[in-house]
Parts: sequence; C-alpha cells; structure tokens
Amino acid sequence: MLEYNTYTMSFKEKIYHIVKVIPLIYLLAFLFYKNHVLSIILCFSAFVYPSIENKKIIKRRKAELNMQFKDMLYSLHSSLSAGKSIELSFMGIKDDLRILYPGNDTYIVIEAIYIAKKLEMNETIEASLDDFAKRSGLEDIRNFAEVFRICKRTGGNVVEAIKRTACIINDKIEIKQDIGIMLASKNLERKVLNIMPIIILGMLTISAKDYIEPVYSMAAGRIVMSIAAVLIIVSYFISKKMVDIEI
Repeated sequence: MLEYNTYTMSFKEKIYHIVKVIPLIYLLAFLFYKNHVLSIILCFSAFVYPSIENKKIIKRRKAELNMQFKDMLYSLHSSLSAGKSIELSFMGIKDDLRILYPGNDTYIVIEAIYIAKKLEMNETIEASLDDFAKRSGLEDIRNFAEVFRICKRTGGNVVEAIKRTACIINDKIEIKQDIGIMLASKNLERKVLNIMPIIILGMLTISAKDYIEPVYSMAAGRIVMSIAAVLIIVSYFISKKMVDIEI
C-alpha cells in the first residue's frame, strides 16, 4: 500500500526535474556573473533539486489525502445517521467515494477499497484504521483512529462518538482550508518580493550597461554580486519559512 510519509522518484522523474531547472540556474548565474564557465559549474547544483521536489510531492500528496479524508468522514457520518452498522458503513464508503472521485486511482478511494478488503478478511476496523493512520502520517486520521479504538475498548457509544468526531474533524479541515486561502495571497506577495531584485538587476543589465559594468569587470564587484546572491537566497528561505505555516 501507499506510504504517504515517503516518496521514491523514478530515474526518469529525477532526470526531468534536473533538466527542468538547469536553464533557470544558468540564466540566473549568468545574470549575476556574466561568466559562461562559472554559470555551467553552478548548473551542477541542479542535482540537489530532485530532493527538494520530492519533499513537495510528499506534502502535496498528504494535503490531498487530508482533504479527501473529509469526504470519507461525510460518507461515514451519513451512513451511520441512516442507521447502518459500523461495519456496513465502512464497507460502503468506497461506493460513495467513487461517485465523488471516479476511478480507482484517487488516494482515498484506494484506502477505502483497502479497508473494505481487510474487513472482508475478518480484520478489525481498529487495525485497519491504525494502519491507515500510520501510513498517512496525518494528525486528523490518527485522532480519528484513536477515538474509534478507545470507544471500542471502553464499550462506549461508538456510533455517536464517530458522528461527533467526524463533525469536529470536518470543521477543523474546513478551517485549515480557509487559512490556506488566506495564506495563498501572502505567498504570492512573497514570491513577487523574492524575484523583484532579479528583475531590477535584469533591467539594469539591459538598459544601463555602462552603469552596471564595473560590477562584472572588477573583483570587488563580483564579491558584491556573490553577497547579493547569497542574501537573495537566504531571504527566499526565510520568507518561505514565515509563510509556510503547518495547518
């Protein structure tokens, strides 16, 4: 089954991501140093990019799964409210989710089918949910599995507990979505501010060649450009850290 905490890129994916950023790295390096040899050398830093992209893929997959888990809870809540047993409700989740997500390649549909198969093999719902929570690495799924297991152990009203937990987690996920929308505008502002120094440098290179020529021809100028490049990179990661809030 899928492991959402890890992702292994294929060789073709790695090559694609490396080739994708090489032209960008070369252009930026040439813009700062006007030296073809140095620009080509700096292009070797592209080999680091697949690991960065790998983390993005993991984060994106988990975010998609978390949003889809909300629909799973809605389906479960509706089935329990209609009077179905817990087992039948979990067995029927896959059919409801297939209506929302046609095909069997959506993460939550795959998980719903897997849970149903486990129940058909007489495995407990608690074990199935614990396995799902462990592989997903998501707090909401882990909390849901924990509540379900405690209710089964203590003999509490499992149906009512699931309904209340589903409502609480759904509200939490919706709040996360609202926060994500608000952060999106700030993230756009961050990206604009990050690229502005590069745009200004490009404009000066095109429109004021004599003014900026000493920066490229003198040793002190190259040192200044190196410091500027480092500061831009550092500011990028600092601003990204400020906006990249775990929600």
